[in-house]
Amino acid sequence: QVQLVESGGGLVQAGGSLRLSCVASGTVFRFVSMGWYRQAPGKQRELVAHITSGGSTYSASSVKGRFTISRDNTKNTVYLQMNSLKPEDTAVYYCNVHPARADYWGQGTQVTVSS
Repeated sequence: QVQLVESGGGLVQAGGSLRLSCVASGTVFRFVSMGWYRQAPGKQRELVAHITSGGSTYSASSVKGRFTISRDNTKNTVYLQMNSLKPEDTAVYYCNVHPARADYWGQGTQVTVSS
C-alpha cells in the first residue's frame, strides 16, 4: 500500500520561502514520476510541478522561476522549494505520483502566505 506523507507547510509572509517534503513508502520510488499539487479554497486541485524518475522537471507557469521540485531517491523523498511566495500561493499542498492516482492522496500540508 502506497503512503505519501507531506510536511513543511506553515504561515509565511509574502516574499518568504518554505520547503515542503514528501516521504513515500510502499512503492519503488526511484522508478516513478512524482508531482506536487495544490488546492486553494473554492478551487480545483492543480498540478504545481512534477519530476520524472530521471530528474527532468516541469513547473506550472504560475510558479516557474519561484518553485523548484527535486527528489532524493535514497530517502524516498520529493521536495518543493518555494521562494518569493505570494498570497495566491495559499493552498493545501499534496504530493502524488504523476499522473496522480486518486487512491494515493494524503493529508497534504497547509501553506498560508500573508500579504
